[in-house]
Amino acid sequence: MPESQQPQPLPDSARSRLAAASQGRPCFTSDLSVNEFVLTTQAGFEPLGLVMGTCIYHIGTQPTRWKVSQELSVLTQAMYNARELAMARMESEADALGADGVIGVEIRSRQYALSSDVMEFVAVGTAIRGNPALRTPAGRPFTSHLSGQDFWTLIQHGWAPRAMVLGTCVYHVAHLSFRQVLQNAGQNTELDTYTQAVYDAREIAMSRLQYECQQVGADGVVGVSVSEDDWIWGEHAVEFFCMGTAVSRFQPDVRPVNPTMTMPLTD
Repeated sequence: MPESQQPQPLPDSARSRLAAASQGRPCFTSDLSVNEFVLTTQAGFEPLGLVMGTCIYHIGTQPTRWKVSQELSVLTQAMYNARELAMARMESEADALGADGVIGVEIRSRQYALSSDVMEFVAVGTAIRGNPALRTPAGRPFTSHLSGQDFWTLIQHGWAPRAMVLGTCVYHVAHLSFRQVLQNAGQNTELDTYTQAVYDAREIAMSRLQYECQQVGADGVVGVSVSEDDWIWGEHAVEFFCMGTAVSRFQPDVRPVNPTMTMPLTD
């Protein structure tokens, strides 16, 4: 297991809060909506409390070649490590509460004015308890970015979340040569260099997400989202980040979904 995924030590303030929460004092907290909260309890799970993890990370630098599209592996690794540290600390908080999993996980990123190459990554979700069999093979709480409604639907139809899976790729998109710029001036034409670079970068990120899915022994990934950000690297370096929840079937669907069509009424 990579170092960033190992159980992370928690600060004294977090341990005090979690110790009080585990004894029911003063009350549980949750980022679930009312509907999510009710459906989670109907699925047989008890929300225990809001759990979070944070990591403030210095992003290094990597030289690039002006006319070459390539992955910036140093920056990719930095973005991976920072997110994994935040996730691992959130899981440690959930473990301290005796949770079996964390749902509704959100990963946020932000830059601070104190330095352009310093970023904070925050992972937040609601710890729940109800089925120890859903824990990971290492005995850690599962994680899922699915809402309470989606979690209820999964459980009702014989599926279970295994883990949140991520894929990222920081990629340098080659600059066009002066001749290429002149050739394209005033014309409607595809920029093949840019198209191919963006294709390659997204494929790398998606392949890493699928690899993480295979590592946890899941059947597939649901709720996948793909985002692009240039962060601090300028216009020709872009991060492609994808995230989803790996799921596995644990029993046949006893209540198959029968699709229906609803027509809106108009005046």
